[in-house]
Amino acid sequence: MIAVYIILAIVVLLLLSTAISYNRFVSQRNLIKNAFANIDTELRRRYDLIPNLVTTVQGYAAHEREVFEEVARTRSAAMGTTGQSPAAQAAAEGPFVAALGKLFAVAENYPELKANQNFLALQGELTNTEDRIQASRRFYNANVQNYNRRVQAFPSAFIAGMFHFEEEEFFEIPEAERAVVEQAPRVDFSGGGAPAVPAPASPAAPPAPGPETGPGDAPPDAPPPPVS
Repeated sequence: MIAVYIILAIVVLLLLSTAISYNRFVSQRNLIKNAFANIDTELRRRYDLIPNLVTTVQGYAAHEREVFEEVARTRSAAMGTTGQSPAAQAAAEGPFVAALGKLFAVAENYPELKANQNFLALQGELTNTEDRIQASRRFYNANVQNYNRRVQAFPSAFIAGMFHFEEEEFFEIPEAERAVVEQAPRVDFSGGGAPAVPAPASPAAPPAPGPETGPGDAPPDAPPPPVS
């Protein structure tokens, strides 16, 4: 009877461990889905801001047609990946971010545009959205890393294989697309608002005369005048 009780206890422990591990996998998978939904929400928010931003820049730089067309094309391509895998969306984000960098590089050439209140407000909104995208992306990738580690590790790998829990994809820009972003003019999203406009330099004040030098005297180190 003791042996039977031991066997029953082992079976109960195994079933309990299996149930706990399974429920943890489910919770982690749902957390990943929610984290990715947050990324998608912020990406959509950024997509909605871009047309107004482009319209504002066009009012000052209408001849920069190539840049505007590239922004529109890459935005459309990025929006087209909504609902697809994280890898597909991340791959489409690379060219889109590079195009945004070029758009802001154009804005740098127009001081009147950088002082436009509508442009500053849109830039501030885009800065805030970009920060939230990065925070959501880091949160998502951290949860994917923890989940994938359990899928691969022993003994949770047995539960993952038994119930078909597969590894999730990270939301990362591929190396080829990252090179495109790095080569493009960078957009400074770290300022949290309007770009800093340098104040006009004030004219340098003339040096004050020394205590032993008058307005008509020669400097102390000047050679003596020639004797006639």
